[in-house]
Amino acid sequence: MSLKLSPNATRAILTLLPKELPPSLQSKSGNLCQVLSRYPRDGVGKVVHQSRWSQKGIHGCYWQVTRTQLKLEGKHGKAWGRLVWKGKLVSPREELIPGSLKYNWMSGCS
Repeated sequence: MSLKLSPNATRAILTLLPKELPPSLQSKSGNLCQVLSRYPRDGVGKVVHQSRWSQKGIHGCYWQVTRTQLKLEGKHGKAWGRLVWKGKLVSPREELIPGSLKYNWMSGCS
């Protein structure tokens, strides 16, 4: 069963929403903090990669997020993790993930 809303009801709902959705509700790529803020526990345990890695044909590379400190509703912050590069664990210890605010990130493996 589908629910159909009248045009007036649709307009009323749209006026209640902010013009720009907060990072936690956006589905596009963004800086690392924006991507991680969409998940429970601020993305701890998630696998993420820089979108430019896929564009350059670099596959099997990702960061496994182990800790985060997000602020400003997920627009800014820091994240730590372990790097897996082309299927091999590069950083056995947790380290600060570089380029978290500089590059676009996506969830999953490149």
